[in-house]
Amino acid sequence: MSKYKLFVRKKLLTLFAEAFFLFVFLLVALNVGSVHLDFFQVFNSIFHRTGELASSIIWEIRLVRVLSAVIVGLSLAIAGTVMQCVLNNPLASPFTMGISHGAAFGAAFSIVVLKAGEIQNSASRALMISSPYKITAFAFIGSLLGVIVVIMLARLKGISPQSLILAGVAMGFLFMAGTTLLQFLASDTELAAIVFWTFGDLGRVSWKELGIMTGVTIPALIYIFANRWNYNALQSGEDVAKSLGVNTWKVRLTGMFFASLITSVSVAFVGIIGFIGLLGPHMVRGFVGEDHRFLIPSSALWGAILLIFSDALSRIVISPVILPVGIITAFMGTPLFLYILVKGEK
Repeated sequence: MSKYKLFVRKKLLTLFAEAFFLFVFLLVALNVGSVHLDFFQVFNSIFHRTGELASSIIWEIRLVRVLSAVIVGLSLAIAGTVMQCVLNNPLASPFTMGISHGAAFGAAFSIVVLKAGEIQNSASRALMISSPYKITAFAFIGSLLGVIVVIMLARLKGISPQSLILAGVAMGFLFMAGTTLLQFLASDTELAAIVFWTFGDLGRVSWKELGIMTGVTIPALIYIFANRWNYNALQSGEDVAKSLGVNTWKVRLTGMFFASLITSVSVAFVGIIGFIGLLGPHMVRGFVGEDHRFLIPSSALWGAILLIFSDALSRIVISPVILPVGIITAFMGTPLFLYILVKGEK
């Protein structure tokens, strides 16, 4: 067997192993919660939907939550992979590019200015935002706003890829300042609504919202994977990519747009979840390398695994209380990121 075929076989085996672990984590996550269900009950509830308690728990609560973790996790991880490639910066991610901060500003604006954040008491939930879709729409607009400014600046001025991430960081600080100002002007109820929304929470996603996220994410992922060879060319340098006939600015701009789009949709529905887009690609590069034929699907699988694991952990740390998954990813992501940095230096 040639070395190239052996190389490809090893990468494919890695992808199959990650897919297997994702399936296992998905089954385990369906079994985690304040109500104990064994694996037989989980399987029976999935394939034979009935009116029993176990079936209601699986179909109305846990299954949509776990599938949302898969979609959001792979979206954030792939967005991070594309941004790190097209910007030629290992620290590029949806969080560092200001996308998450733009979403937070858009949500805060709708809550304070448009009065979309009145909190109502509910027997099943301590806090219930009165106009979730209005907040989601403005969060989406805010998340795309900063990216549009950065892309227009890059297109008009032709700044370097390294400067693009600095522009994204600057937009992030601008959005943070705007959000802080709105919090200062908000009433106690509006301030509570802003804080409640910014917590990354997969429990607020319904089947309809999951369908919207999936409908936007899948075409974007197809486009990104179709450009895997262009991303490989960019990894070899600007001059090499141009000599191979790659329109480098078009690849960068469209890659940034689709990465921002899938991130914006996810963040708009679930709130801010950090570190998945930054850590996911870094954690798989040691196994699959920089070849985007394997790096893109591997990052997607690993991002989904990370978020499913984090969400399951959020449900058992202080059960029956469910922590926002954004808190878990922050606590888990920081030491992992520091470990990766130290390992990379060595």
